[in-house]
Amino acid sequence: MGLLSAVFAVLLVLGLPVAFAIGIAGFTFFMTNGVMPIQIGVQRIAAMSQSFPLLAVPFFVLAGHMMNESGITERLFAFSRTAVAWMAGGLAQVSIILSTLMGGVSGSAVADAAMESRVLGPEMEREGYARGYSAAVIALSSLITSTIPPSIGLILFGFVGEVSIGRLFLAGIVPGLLMMTVLMVTAWLVARRRGYVDPEAEKPTMPALRRTAWDAKWALLFPVLLIVSIRGGLFTPSEVGAFAVVYALLVGRFAHKVLRLEGLRRSFDDAVTDIGMIMLIILMSGMVGFAITFLRVPQELSEFLLEGLKNPTLIVGAILVFLFVAGLFFESTILVLLLTPIFVPVIRSVGFDPVHFGILMMTLVTLGSMTPPVGVCMYTVCSLLNCRIEDYVRESLPFLAAVLMLVVVLLIFPQLVLFLPNWAFG
Repeated sequence: MGLLSAVFAVLLVLGLPVAFAIGIAGFTFFMTNGVMPIQIGVQRIAAMSQSFPLLAVPFFVLAGHMMNESGITERLFAFSRTAVAWMAGGLAQVSIILSTLMGGVSGSAVADAAMESRVLGPEMEREGYARGYSAAVIALSSLITSTIPPSIGLILFGFVGEVSIGRLFLAGIVPGLLMMTVLMVTAWLVARRRGYVDPEAEKPTMPALRRTAWDAKWALLFPVLLIVSIRGGLFTPSEVGAFAVVYALLVGRFAHKVLRLEGLRRSFDDAVTDIGMIMLIILMSGMVGFAITFLRVPQELSEFLLEGLKNPTLIVGAILVFLFVAGLFFESTILVLLLTPIFVPVIRSVGFDPVHFGILMMTLVTLGSMTPPVGVCMYTVCSLLNCRIEDYVRESLPFLAAVLMLVVVLLIFPQLVLFLPNWAFG
């Protein structure tokens, strides 16, 4: 395992694409272990593609791009602005609400943050918001997409860890809403102290709120239909991805009447690029996952943790600290694919619910995208807003502290996460 890890780390430092770094590290294991023929490695790559649940990934990625071309984003923005722009830090509150609503559309933190940087960033600057504050709010609020269904990360966690994706989707709703709440409170407190208050802003009237909600009804209805269809047994999580594509097509073409052939072509072009990148990483991770199982890494790690810690909550807490640190240096997709096969057997052996763990894991590894030194989401937002990294880091500290406190609360009180899936599925 040491050689595999060393090869992977060296290749990443040399700048090799992640998928190839994983693949070469996996082949290194099969060429040097002296027991397993290299043909097994090739078979593991092929075996990773033979999974029905994995179909959810390309379907939801395509659906997200189609919805962005279907006029949904503009309607969600109008609804969010009407609902919360009157508050202190109004545009920051709009960003957080929009991330919550877009989580059910894009399923991607980076895509959500990039979109909001283009839409909200210039307006926040015109209204006198500090660039660091604007960048921190936009980047950290996109973390909500890690748990609000249909999160691509939860799909991958469920696929690799053999955990119910339907239960994961339902489990992510309450943590996502709680994250929205703590971020809104944090943004409000900072904005009040800074004076980011529009003296002319007024609370929305009910007719205005009803009008913008009605305009955005198809976008607001989508997460509800997604959850109800899975809970009612109408679709599996994989099949509901196909439903999402059809839904986006019908909404864009017939309800909003803005989806044209050119927009459809752009959706497919962008989706093919994203799907190709994700699937190549997934396929190559099959060899590493096999090596982890063959070398009994989960069993040895479990024995090591159980020797020093007896309380399941403390064991999971130690794992979460490791995941947070790992998230600072590696992209979330990599960590989910490589570490889920290691940690899920460990937390199951101590009696901890894997659905509960999946929500906490996805929150922390996705948080790494918003933090130095290699945060993809952080660099995306800062480059689009022309914001200095040091300004971003300083302004993000209150939001980061709020998210970490929420993770601790969710760890200590598991029913906040498990209430909905237990109610729906038993």
